[in-house]
Amino acid sequence: MIIAVLILLGFQLAGEVIARASGLPLPGPVTGLVLLLGAFRLWPGLVDRLRAVMSGLLAQLSLFFVPAGVGVIAHLPVLRTHGAALALAIAGSTLLALAAGALAFAAVARLTGNADEG
Repeated sequence: MIIAVLILLGFQLAGEVIARASGLPLPGPVTGLVLLLGAFRLWPGLVDRLRAVMSGLLAQLSLFFVPAGVGVIAHLPVLRTHGAALALAIAGSTLLALAAGALAFAAVARLTGNADEG
């Protein structure tokens, strides 16, 4: 189990090093996750070796939101001042993302010939 945690942390570290050294606009953990996905494709047995640790981490995923909650509490004065504008920006960007996703889906369906004729 410790080896599996070390493997996961190693991929995160590798992602951080690559992201910082190359100046990629991706966070290090995301880069590490892409590397881990590539490792899963190259070594399928790695999935079974990490499955228990990954399932345990995912079961405790709510704990990863504690730092975000602390950050919100720490910035309450900013939220009081700009809360309405932030809420509007979040709602607007969510709607735009949904619309962009739907339009992209429709365009791909048309291009691949899978568009519904009805």
